[in-house]
Amino acid sequence: MKKFVNDPKDYVPQMLKGIELANPDTLRYVPEYNLIMRADAPRHDKVSIVQGSGSGHEPAHVMSVGKGMLDGACPGDVFAAPPSDYVYETAKLLASDKGVLLLVNNYTGDKMAFEMAQELAEADGISARTLFIDDDVAVQDSTYTVGRRGVAGNFFVMKAVGAAAEAGADLDEVVRIGEKVNSVTRTLGIALTACTPPAKGAPLFELGDDEIEIGVGIHGEPGRRRAKIMSADAIVDEFLGAVVPDLPYSSGDDVALMINGLGGTPLSELYLLYGIAHEKLAAQGINVRRSYVGEYCTSLEMAGASLTLVKLDDEITKLLEAPAEIAIRVF
Repeated sequence: MKKFVNDPKDYVPQMLKGIELANPDTLRYVPEYNLIMRADAPRHDKVSIVQGSGSGHEPAHVMSVGKGMLDGACPGDVFAAPPSDYVYETAKLLASDKGVLLLVNNYTGDKMAFEMAQELAEADGISARTLFIDDDVAVQDSTYTVGRRGVAGNFFVMKAVGAAAEAGADLDEVVRIGEKVNSVTRTLGIALTACTPPAKGAPLFELGDDEIEIGVGIHGEPGRRRAKIMSADAIVDEFLGAVVPDLPYSSGDDVALMINGLGGTPLSELYLLYGIAHEKLAAQGINVRRSYVGEYCTSLEMAGASLTLVKLDDEITKLLEAPAEIAIRVF
């Protein structure tokens, strides 16, 4: 294993400390709960938005904290759900007069932690709701979850509910918007290589030099099938062949198109995939109105990508266009 790491058990705390030190005016790190939160939170004029999940998917979710996005994120260890008491204490710290929305990617451990935290928070008189994100079309059940997994499409839910909360929407309205965006969002991922969690020190799974995993989960869990490496055109056909019919997306639809890197894919290759996908969608009469290319939800250094489509209407478009300020800065 070649990684920039000291003791693997300190990997997540040292990362979180670095995020705070790089953003001292806007973010605060609470080490007791692995919590990155907005420095101005809680604000009692808005619903607080919280997400967790395991670490290793950065910038999701600890680097998505900021105005117009999350108010806080409390990750677990790499690829491990946060403890329920971390989520509970986070909900208490961030509870506002307008309530707290807990966003959860649909994995069994995360669901258990967040549902228990919601129950404890409500017992304390906190108005709390939980929204599950399940955009992955690859498999119905996997080694990590019952039902569809939550993957890179969670970005669009975060962005929409964050914008709605910033605009002053109440908790019921924020939940409605999140459920609406989740219902029109679909994703498929394809891996070219495995990744190596620091504590494991070895690749999470094995892929032959000429093999790819179609429908891989963000923790390396199996997808639809293993196949031989193919051309970029053929890979985009795999993406669209799974995603487009699932909603389905149809001729005349306006969509947002995301090509998300899984951590080890050059940006040039992501744009190559984006260009091919854009043209193939246009040939089907599907109009790409918003574009997202880069790393949004990764799997450590896994080489690969995912494709996400979101069906747009005026409401969703306005929420996606709303300004946001998060930890990742270009310059």
